[in-house]
Amino acid sequence: MAKILEQKPRPTAKERAAKLQDQVQGSQAWSSIFRPGSIFRKGYTDSPRNRSYVIMNSVLYHLHPVKVKRHAVKVSYTLCLGGLSFFLFILLTVTGIFLMFFYRPTTAQAWQDIQSLQTSVTFGYLVRNMHRWGAHMMVLTVFLHMARVFYHGAYKPPREFNWVIGVMLLQLTLLLSFTGYLLPWDQLALWAVTVGTNMMGYTPVLGPKVRFVLLGGSEIGGNTLLRWYVLHVLMLPFVIVIFMALHFWRVRKDGGISGPL
Repeated sequence: MAKILEQKPRPTAKERAAKLQDQVQGSQAWSSIFRPGSIFRKGYTDSPRNRSYVIMNSVLYHLHPVKVKRHAVKVSYTLCLGGLSFFLFILLTVTGIFLMFFYRPTTAQAWQDIQSLQTSVTFGYLVRNMHRWGAHMMVLTVFLHMARVFYHGAYKPPREFNWVIGVMLLQLTLLLSFTGYLLPWDQLALWAVTVGTNMMGYTPVLGPKVRFVLLGGSEIGGNTLLRWYVLHVLMLPFVIVIFMALHFWRVRKDGGISGPL
């Protein structure tokens, strides 16, 4: 007699969604982003232990380390590149606020304000050069910091997500430096923005639209200066502060500064 094979019932949409969710939450990428005890981790249950994990993994509740590894305090290992980058960001913030008191982002007054700042404002020339050279140094220290992390293998698990955050911070630092290049409204700034926006314009699909948004029109003008000024003093610093807080927190939660190879 022929055996009758029973067909298994097809999984419902809810079962397929649950299976897909388990696969995503069980992946290495998901585990690197969400730490143990997070409500987004696979198998989370409401228990006193997991509730304490939520508190300990919070940025605001648990930043300062109780203990520091011995190698982490050696200057020869880290060269203080991460701390120098953060210090230069604070320096740029303070000097940038000072410069904002004497600068107006209009095509008729921007260059004149820069000249008045250097010749008529007390310590204006010094503060502007501190801001300018601090920006160059920050780009250099962030790049060297990432090179140190790469050659010491500090990007490996469980720190791979923090490495991605570091790459984004490097890109934001470069954008912050480039947007500030236009603000003096001189020939160097105009040609730099012309070359940069033309390169963006050749990006497939969205290139022309992005160029139009950054220029505030079809060519460089007053809208361009105003938009890059807002990017430089408001939007990019705000995003960088958020990513830096997340970066510091992950260094703390992923075991501190990585040990020597």
